[in-house]
Amino acid sequence: MRRSEFHRAVGDEFGGRASAVVTDLVLSRVGGRTAAEAIAAGVDPREVWLALCEELDVPADRRYGVGRLEPRRH
Repeated sequence: MRRSEFHRAVGDEFGGRASAVVTDLVLSRVGGRTAAEAIAAGVDPREVWLALCEELDVPADRRYGVGRLEPRRH
């Protein structure tokens, strides 16, 4: 997962709360850091995404593959 995909997934899932979720919520799964701190420290964005999902009880069917754009059709 790229950072852009992470941010798209967070925005899609949490809407107007996305910014606060990334900067305020401390996640034990990524070393007691916020999502923003974890990504800045080099933690894989997918690991951070899954930590957010776990912490906020995002259903499993909305955790995997999110954040990706649909393939372009030629």
